[in-house]
Amino acid sequence: MSPHTHTAANAIPPHTLTQLARRWLAEDTPNFDPAGVCVGSREVEARLLCKTPNSILAGRPFFTAVFTEVGCTVDWTYQEGADIGPDAVTVTAVVRGPARCLLLGERPALNCLARASGIATRCSQLQAAAAAGGWHGEVAGTRKTTPGFRLVEKYAMLVGGVAMHRQDLSGMVMLKDNHVWASGSISEAVKAARSVCGFSSKIEVECCSAEQGREAAAAGADIVMLDNFKPQELHAAARSLKTEFPTVLIESSGGIDPENLSLYLSPHVDIISLGCVTQGCPVVDFSLKVQKPE
Repeated sequence: MSPHTHTAANAIPPHTLTQLARRWLAEDTPNFDPAGVCVGSREVEARLLCKTPNSILAGRPFFTAVFTEVGCTVDWTYQEGADIGPDAVTVTAVVRGPARCLLLGERPALNCLARASGIATRCSQLQAAAAAGGWHGEVAGTRKTTPGFRLVEKYAMLVGGVAMHRQDLSGMVMLKDNHVWASGSISEAVKAARSVCGFSSKIEVECCSAEQGREAAAAGADIVMLDNFKPQELHAAARSLKTEFPTVLIESSGGIDPENLSLYLSPHVDIISLGCVTQGCPVVDFSLKVQKPE
């Protein structure tokens, strides 16, 4: 279980959870709910079933917020960040409330839980692979997130045990190739960015060669991203930069996935960021089944 498991949810402001839940519910039911007439408001109980074995549970705050908004309660069987286990079907929680309200919340809540748990599961697998390779750096996500769903996906990274990387463009400064080309040089780009962000933000520069990395570090960049390097080229460039600039953080990114991650592990690389943390990530299969009255 990730050390972040018990604390990550405390970073989400309650009003943010409420706003997100209301937005998702409004998207799914913008006006009438004709099906609500069929079931009425009698009290029912539904079991949340996980049908993807050995998944990491993530997204409890969002799931609960949706059902709270529609007047239902959720009792969880598993803690956030727990491995749900090897069984083909596992009861993960019980939801209780008026039938029509429970069914209003069903799809938005399941969407959040399925996506967040899928990301957390992949993150946990990546972190385990890095640890098995004896690497002591940080596996990180990226900004390649679903529009409007970033907070959920970044939160899932924390639960899965990897670093979120920057939240948005207002956080850490990352100067990519387009910034450099538009500025004229890496040195000019770093100088201009520093004049705005001051001492309170790190500056990272995307570099496609060791020479560019050296220019970025000399210009005052805090992090040098070695982008789209082949493993052996990465190891040589990272070693050279760390020897000359020992306090600069070295990040590797581009073309790295669960299958080849081990090839990029290096004592001279501090961070490995992977877009596959969110892009193309399988979801965990959850379903909600209303129990028939006895």
